[in-house]
Amino acid sequence: MMVLVTYDVNTEDPNGKKRLRQVAKVCMEYGQRVQNSVFECAVDASEYLVLKHALLEIIEEKRDSLRLYHLGKNYSQHIERFGVQRDLPVDGVMML
Repeated sequence: MMVLVTYDVNTEDPNGKKRLRQVAKVCMEYGQRVQNSVFECAVDASEYLVLKHALLEIIEEKRDSLRLYHLGKNYSQHIERFGVQRDLPVDGVMML
């Protein structure tokens, strides 16, 4: 399934800056950054639970915001892109 992860971490103190880096690092393990605080993550059900748990362990719910959008299997039909494209197709073959 495709999950869109968005977050807003309060960075008014050094702990907030650390949380921001930690959230981004976890998200990079499961997907790719498409905007500064937005990641597209192609995960199965168990990976989703691990991702969600890891992010909830990091954020402070009284200061930060986390949203997880389930886009489903046919997600690409529901995405319109304009401007600079910073991401690679998740379901395509990537050659290094």
